[in-house]
Amino acid sequence: MEDFRHVHTGRNRKTLTVLICIYALLVFLTVQFDAALWIMGIIAAFTLPALWDLYTNRSAGITLTNQHLKWHSGTRGSEIDLDDINKVRLDTRLDLSVKATIIPHEGRKIRLPYEATPPHKLLESELNARQIKTERHHFSLFS
Repeated sequence: MEDFRHVHTGRNRKTLTVLICIYALLVFLTVQFDAALWIMGIIAAFTLPALWDLYTNRSAGITLTNQHLKWHSGTRGSEIDLDDINKVRLDTRLDLSVKATIIPHEGRKIRLPYEATPPHKLLESELNARQIKTERHHFSLFS
């Protein structure tokens, strides 16, 4: 079976497009409606994390082979042998994002970084193809 690889970088077209649209809207509101600069500055401050990701271009992703599951996010990363995995739990949160948690046979939980996780249906099918048990849980407030 072929290796599965998913990589997400901070420098992508979607982030750039959203930032350009937000800044264009802020400039439009300031020029057209004489919006208060301090209010526009506060709104612009919420875009700073996305701007930082665009600038640093950090990489995050996973690689799933027939022997290992490896993940990285920025400078952090780790791996686990597939034989050590009891199951992978996929929890849908209230904001509809999916949190992936690896549960090894020894019982401690290993959470995959959200930014490294591929779309949940794709991840689930790749795990199932390698005979790794998956569990789906929807809208759990406590985990």
